[in-house]
Amino acid sequence: MSVPVTSNPFFEPSDLPYELPPFARIRHDHYLPAFERGMADQLAEVAAIGACAEPATFENTVEAVERSGALLGRVRRVFFNKAASDTDEEIQALEGEIAPRLAAHDDALLLDAALFARLDALFAQRERLGLDAEQLRLLERHHTRRVRAGARLAPEQQRRLRELNTEIATRSTEFRKNLRAATAAAALVLDSAEDLAGLPEDQIAAAAENANALGHEGKFVLSLKNFTNQTELAALADPVLRERLLAASLGRGADTNGPIAVALATLRAERAALLGYPSHAAWEVADRTAGTTDAVEDLLSRLVAPAVSNAEREGAALARAAGVTEIRAADWQYYSERVRRERFDLDAAALRPYLELETVLHDGVFHAAGLVYGITFTERPDLVAYHPDARVFEVHDADGSPLGLYIGDFHARESKRGGAWMESLVTQSHLLGHKPVVVNNLNIAKPPAGEPALLTWSEVTTLFHEFGHALHGLFSDVRYPLLAGTQVPRDFVEFPSQVNEVWADWPEVLAHYARHHVTGEPMPVELPARLREAENFGAGFRMVEHQAAAVLDWAWHTLAADGDTPGEGDAEAFEAAALERWGLAVAAIPPRYRTGYFAHIFSSGYAAGYYGYRWAEVLDADTVRWFRENGKTIRESGEIFRRELLGKGGSVDPMEAFRAVVGRDAEIGPLLARHGLDG
Repeated sequence: MSVPVTSNPFFEPSDLPYELPPFARIRHDHYLPAFERGMADQLAEVAAIGACAEPATFENTVEAVERSGALLGRVRRVFFNKAASDTDEEIQALEGEIAPRLAAHDDALLLDAALFARLDALFAQRERLGLDAEQLRLLERHHTRRVRAGARLAPEQQRRLRELNTEIATRSTEFRKNLRAATAAAALVLDSAEDLAGLPEDQIAAAAENANALGHEGKFVLSLKNFTNQTELAALADPVLRERLLAASLGRGADTNGPIAVALATLRAERAALLGYPSHAAWEVADRTAGTTDAVEDLLSRLVAPAVSNAEREGAALARAAGVTEIRAADWQYYSERVRRERFDLDAAALRPYLELETVLHDGVFHAAGLVYGITFTERPDLVAYHPDARVFEVHDADGSPLGLYIGDFHARESKRGGAWMESLVTQSHLLGHKPVVVNNLNIAKPPAGEPALLTWSEVTTLFHEFGHALHGLFSDVRYPLLAGTQVPRDFVEFPSQVNEVWADWPEVLAHYARHHVTGEPMPVELPARLREAENFGAGFRMVEHQAAAVLDWAWHTLAADGDTPGEGDAEAFEAAALERWGLAVAAIPPRYRTGYFAHIFSSGYAAGYYGYRWAEVLDADTVRWFRENGKTIRESGEIFRRELLGKGGSVDPMEAFRAVVGRDAEIGPLLARHGLDG
């Protein structure tokens, strides 16, 4: 059915507060007409910039590009948030259709010869244009993006480049669709609560609620999270069920997504060669803070030996606890929990009654943001989000001025992809007069109606982490949209969010939210210290599983176009060889992600970038030390971190922003100490 022009809510800016998208009016059949008009409008706008008879100036060229594509930006942000957070077959079909068209559209913009000629002329004389620092940064970023995208290639090379980009977009969308189906199919359906012995009662109730939602009334369903080691492995008493759960997790997507991963790695290697780089990793890292593949490999290799050594010590302790000579992968988390109880007198399940979602959110996450930055949050039930579970909060600055909107969508559902992430629905920009609207998505099991959602400690830190991304978007204070918020290098973007995790167990913050959800009693004062000790015990495991995923990503994306590439059915053999080569073939600790479900690198923006979590953690750990030891109050430190780094977005060199906060280059010592790897 065609949509009358006047009825499409994307065709005009939203009249809601902060230009919040009018979700109550948006229907599926609005998306495609909005995409098509949006692409056509932006192509016309860019053609007009390139055809301008006046000599190129910053205003008529660079700023004009920043103003272009308003309609496409609106629909693009809303649609892909919808596709990730609340999809269905119609949305998935449209995603499969629109992704390659958007890839072609982006190429048309980045490879437009007339526009590039104008940008190139400005870039050549950039020091003589009288630009301020942010304007100069914007010009440089627009120019660099186009050079890296192939603007200097010959026409025949550009033709092949466009073909590659379209194919990569198509394959990435196919990977994402396959993974969603494989994850759903791999869920374990169980007949009775007794099968789930060992799980806390609220988690058993959540499994029953999940079964009802999935059409298995009267049964219990354990749906898979997007990572390998499912959280239930720490508590399930039945070793056979633990083995089944881990096998389901490890096996999903291998048959359908293994060949796609091979194809994507091969296509990316060819594209990198076309652009003059020896590998996709070399192309990616050249525009990141790491700078070179050697720098990345140096960091990864420095962490392998201490991580494996710690993990071996942990494994020996677990084997003694289990009374076996060697611990199985499916049993690692179960016996880790036993050792934590015995060695540290800490039962992870006993923490959960003190970690109720609403209290953690309001008295923990929001309270910490007020403590550090002075901001406040007010829920706005009058503002409708894209799903009933998604809630809208208005954010005000310390002086009471409006800052933006925060949308929290915390519960798992069949229509949402796995994992946790942040999105921007409206990007901050002084040029366009936009304040930010940001979204956090998590996948916390939804309890039965009227029951509390009790979190694991891992879920608490994930909430603080993702809120760190949200703050990066909310605090953006730049003129131009290209430079706003989280639009920073991939190996820097995780740094602010990882810093925000520190507030989860900061004594003043923890004491404010960690209260028993029934009695209101505070968490016993000795538990946080035991928790930190127990966390150090598991540092080897966590580092090995993460390092293993990072080197798998690196192996796939350091393939050369003219070298040996794996065959279509060789993904698993390629994985095994990569782990062996890096010294991370630890049978009892599988990678955090295997190829078949490694969405970060095959259907998201982290290709050759998963190392960035560790790279950014070097900066994060050093900054946390600065917060603890700089002699300033938390509020004073927060203002510096916000002003010099969070608010700058991509408008300055990211490492200059780090140095403006800490006063020097980063040191690796605090990272090693955090994970108990320094001795």
